[in-house]
Parts: sequence; C-alpha cells; structure tokens
Amino acid sequence: MNIKRTDIDALNALLTLTVEKADYQEQVDKLLADYRKTANIPGFRKGHVPASLIRKKYRTPILVEEINKMIQQQLNEYITKEELELLGNPLPKAQEDINWEADDFTFEFELGIAPQFDVDVKGKKTITHYEIKTDDDTLNRQIDRIREQYGKLIAKDTVAEGDQITGVFRNDDEGINSDATFKTDKIKGKTNLKKFVGSKVGDTIELKTKGLFEDDHDLMNFLKVEHDKAHGLDIKVTFEITEVNERELAEMNQEFFDKLFGPGVISSKEELMERLREDAGRQFSQQTDQKLLTDVTEGLIENTKFDLPADFLKRWIANSGENPMTEEEAAAEYERSEKGLRYQLIESKILKTNPDLQLKFEELKDYSRTQIKAQMAQYGHTDATDEEIDGVVARIMQNQEEVKRMSEQLQNEKMLQFFKDNAKLKKKELTYEEFIKEAYES
Repeated sequence: MNIKRTDIDALNALLTLTVEKADYQEQVDKLLADYRKTANIPGFRKGHVPASLIRKKYRTPILVEEINKMIQQQLNEYITKEELELLGNPLPKAQEDINWEADDFTFEFELGIAPQFDVDVKGKKTITHYEIKTDDDTLNRQIDRIREQYGKLIAKDTVAEGDQITGVFRNDDEGINSDATFKTDKIKGKTNLKKFVGSKVGDTIELKTKGLFEDDHDLMNFLKVEHDKAHGLDIKVTFEITEVNERELAEMNQEFFDKLFGPGVISSKEELMERLREDAGRQFSQQTDQKLLTDVTEGLIENTKFDLPADFLKRWIANSGENPMTEEEAAAEYERSEKGLRYQLIESKILKTNPDLQLKFEELKDYSRTQIKAQMAQYGHTDATDEEIDGVVARIMQNQEEVKRMSEQLQNEKMLQFFKDNAKLKKKELTYEEFIKEAYES
C-alpha cells in the first residue's frame, strides 16, 4: 500500500492511500476458500459449492472488510511513524460509487494538524490569588449558626425580629398556595419587616412580592414559582401566619461540643474556634484554588495565540458521532467546544515541556493511599494497617473509572501547584463575603 501526504497548509493535510491488488489478493482468496468449505447453499453439498458462485456471492463484502482493516492499520502506523499530532481523526473524503470489481483502489483522508505554539505561563497580566481570612467575627457568627441549628424552638404567639415564621402564601389569580417557613432576617426593608413584627398567629398580612426578600430566589422557593418568573415578580400576595417560633441557642457546654466532634475532642470555645478555623481554611482554600485555576486557564486561553483547522474540525464534528449533524449544528458545537480544545492543547504543551508534571503509576498509587487514609479517618477508622490500605488501593487501581477520576484529580492538583509556582500572581486577603462578591458577583 502506498501512502502519499500532501500538505495543504500548516494545519491541513491530505493523505492519499493507494491499495493494489497484491496488497489484498492473498487474504481475500484465503477467506473465500474458507467460506467455500463451510457455506450452506441450497442445491450444493457443504464444501462442494462452485468457487465461482462463492466468489460472486461473497467477494465484494470480504474485499470491503479487508481493505477497511488494511486502511485503518496503515493509517495508524503512518501517523505513529511520522509522529503526527492530529486534531480529531482522519476524515475520509466522500467518493462516488466505488467499482469493487477493479484491481486497484484510491482513498483520500483529510487531516487536521495540531498547531505549533509556545506557552508563556507567567504572562504579562497579574492574576489575583485570593486568601480568605477567618477572623474571629466570622467564626463567632458561624458558632451562632451552629448553636441555632442545635438549639430548640420555643413557640410564640407574636412575631419579633429574629423569629422563625411559618405560614401560607396565597394569590388565587396566579395559582399560588404555598406553605413556607423563614426567619425575619430574610425579609427586605423596614417597611416589609414592620408588617410582620407584632403580628400574631392567625393574622393575614397583605404583601407585594417586589422587594419582599433579600434574594429573589427566595420567592422561587417560598412561593413555588419558576426561576425566571421569580426574578422581578411584582404581584400582591397574602401571608397567613400559622406558627411563630423563637430559636433558643444551644448552650456551649461539653454536651454541645461532643455532639459536634465526638466525646472529648473539643472542650472549650477556644478549641472550637481553632477547629473551625482549620476546617474553614481547608474549605476556603478549595474555593480560592478553584478560582485561581479558572482564572489562570482563561488567561492562558486568551493570551496563547494560535490558529485551529476550524473548517476541518466542523466537518469532523458533523460526521464523528452516532448521528450526523447538519453544518449549522456542527458549527454551534464547535463554538461551544473551542475554548476547551484550546486549553487541552495548551495543557498538553505544558506537560510535554515539563516532564515532572506527567503522572507516574507509583505517584498515583501514593495519592490513592493518601485519599483512602483520609476517608477512613473521616469515619473514625484511624488505626488501619498498611496491609488493609494497600488492599483497598489494589482494588481501586483495578477500577478504570476510579483510576481515571483520581488521575484527573491529581493532574489538576499538580497543574495548580505549577501555576502557583510559575504564574504571575498577587495575593489578596479578604473575608469570605468579600471574596464571593469580588470573585463571582462583580
């Protein structure tokens, strides 16, 4: 088989494969002879069907299958030998009806070539690396929320600020008849709050939904309306108060500490604050790390300039799935996936030029071992032997989905540390509320 490559430009090429009779004849003749031995055709004894009839009946499907096998094998060998970095897979060019009675055949395949480029991780633009501070005020508010959660409800007749109210929202025209429970701190504005404070169980309050709650999503939850309808909803509703409760905070005693962390683990407010500070630090670092990874990724995509064989990729997308797409559908899918493809190429380039970032099997096993020990400790099993842990690790390493999941997780962690060490970062310390506002709401 002869393979000829024609470069159209730096990102597109055409492979022409010529299959000659000598390439396939011996194998096709062998398979036809095997068919003749086993074929069951009415009017003939097994093994005595005329060779001409076998050839007429089976030669074309056998030939097509064998040539397809040869093409796939030769394509893979050629791509490997030439060390071609492709995007997508070779895309066969459409041909008119092929004359399978001919001796020689020619097939053409389009190739999308991966672009050549350099990656500057440091870049020109400084990226903010957030650090969330866990100050005492934040921790005290968290402790109050926990004490409230573990406290008890005291029934009341009259609403006061801070109380928990249960009732029914109604609007017959809109079909609203919804039970809801919320604290008064959910209510927005002094005017609305005054309508609740001083009301009694059994009272019905007339309200306007616009500006009723601090968050419009509360309308969706409390009135049971759709998300899009909740935003900017401006109708009148009534609210019948059916229950009022004051939540008494749990006492900060040993019983309370034991409920949180187990007997004897924590024995004072100071120890509780330190434990919450550590837990918050871990939780916050996960969020700030994810934000950093997102920002660095977007920065690399924006600043690493290279072209893609877009027309080829759209044709490949249109024809690579189980169900072919229209040109419009393929173009839309390409637009959705382009940024992801660009980052895959950038990450691949970083891994290629930084071999230490590439995962090793023993490294993955050690990571799995650490994960298992942490999970066991979380459930109180802190005295597991090395033999027990190694047994769990061995089972995990036989599960392809688990191995894939952990590989992606570990690779992300290594890439994150690489960016922390090499990207142009500036640290910024703020509270959690400030972080959410600046990082996600601005």
